[in-house]
Amino acid sequence: MDGLPTDSSNSPDGFRLTCDVLVAGGGNAGLCAAISARQAGARVLLLESAPKHFRGGNSRHTRNLRCMHEGPADVLQGSYPEAEYWQDLLQVTEGHTDEKLARLVIRGSATCREWMIRQGARFQPSLTGTLHLSRTNAFFLGGGKALMNAYYRTAERLGVEIQYEAEVCDLRFENGLGGGAGKFVSARVAQRGSAREVSAKAVVVATGGFQANLGWLEQAWGEAARNFLIRGTPYDKGGLLRLLMDRGAKTVSDATQCHAIAIDARSPRFDGGIVTRVDTIPLGVVVNKNAARFYDEGEEFWPKRYAIWGRLLARQPEQIAYSIFDSKAIGLFVPPLYPPIQAGSIRELAAALQLDAQALEATVREFNAAVRPGKFNLATLDDCHTDGLKPPKSHWARPIDAPPFYAYPVRPGITFTYLGVAVNERAQVMMGDGPAENVFAAGEIMAGNVLGKGYLAGIGMSIGTVFGRIAGQEAARYALG
Repeated sequence: MDGLPTDSSNSPDGFRLTCDVLVAGGGNAGLCAAISARQAGARVLLLESAPKHFRGGNSRHTRNLRCMHEGPADVLQGSYPEAEYWQDLLQVTEGHTDEKLARLVIRGSATCREWMIRQGARFQPSLTGTLHLSRTNAFFLGGGKALMNAYYRTAERLGVEIQYEAEVCDLRFENGLGGGAGKFVSARVAQRGSAREVSAKAVVVATGGFQANLGWLEQAWGEAARNFLIRGTPYDKGGLLRLLMDRGAKTVSDATQCHAIAIDARSPRFDGGIVTRVDTIPLGVVVNKNAARFYDEGEEFWPKRYAIWGRLLARQPEQIAYSIFDSKAIGLFVPPLYPPIQAGSIRELAAALQLDAQALEATVREFNAAVRPGKFNLATLDDCHTDGLKPPKSHWARPIDAPPFYAYPVRPGITFTYLGVAVNERAQVMMGDGPAENVFAAGEIMAGNVLGKGYLAGIGMSIGTVFGRIAGQEAARYALG
């Protein structure tokens, strides 16, 4: 497969106007689909809406994926069997998951690493700190950017045609409606001010969520959304999601559900990435602008709870809060991009944060008095907790009494939204009266099938990898059949 078969159906500038499989979206799921379809023998055209230097969607900001494994395996320690993976997912989603599709992802994650390595991926041992992921997650050497570059090199070597700044703005079905009996025939593509029609035998939609569409976010969240920060790509505006919804695609989850975490409030509006994440929450207290605590900072291991904090912050006044800790916490977390705000006393820290000094001192004093001695251990759900405090801190509670004192201002950081299209086990998009014949979906646009709410660290990449491969294989099977 050194190149695509000769085909004269090109535009004057070389843009292929016909193919077997059209892939919309150039992140992890789209690349997995494109590579898999090409390896199955299909002629593949991949359209990435971002410029080349921003290619890869949210995937370029990732670091790992969650993997099922029955014993120690290369960079993974111990075992992480299917039953435990499923229970972890059930816990964080509170049952809002399609078990059949979820187990498909879990089982598929067991073979992801071998396939990824064949496509050029490299792995490294997990990081230390508050992540607790050495047993469950495989980390990419060089992070998501290196992974995406490896996949693009593989796709190019195989002969996948790739076009950048190319956005699918419409899909045409033979019956004009895209119902269950409808058949996709072509896509309208806009690129650098021009438009063209691309015919394909099948299409894989892997264009992510709608989190970069600030108007849509505000429709779902109200004015609070004006204070949200978008961790990932500014190109995920939900255009194809909206188009499929308008054509009758069944949906999963809802517009307010999303992967939303606490990120540094000083981060840019878009594309700050993983380096803006604040991981100090289990190591101290979090207060809102009234200097009041509002949730248990030590409820569970961080990978099972870090993704609830964006939604918690969204409900606070002006959608801002402050993660406060003392010198005992230094060295126990992965530092984010920005340095913490530092002060010699809680009163001085309050002044630096523009909080009421008396209120913050009272909150910290009340917290310290409620802490019960125990054996501090971030690797376990330890016995360091508070007593008689509302809300409590269930684990890792230690007095905040060792100056200097530190704080990170935090706001909701939206990674991706969960409202998406329903799919079946073949990754076919489900329409009003059945599966679309030749329309497949993978990645964040369909992740809500597995993640109706909540999040497990690394599972987004697992969903994208497993369903990207399925979508590519099924699209190629249809196109070549």
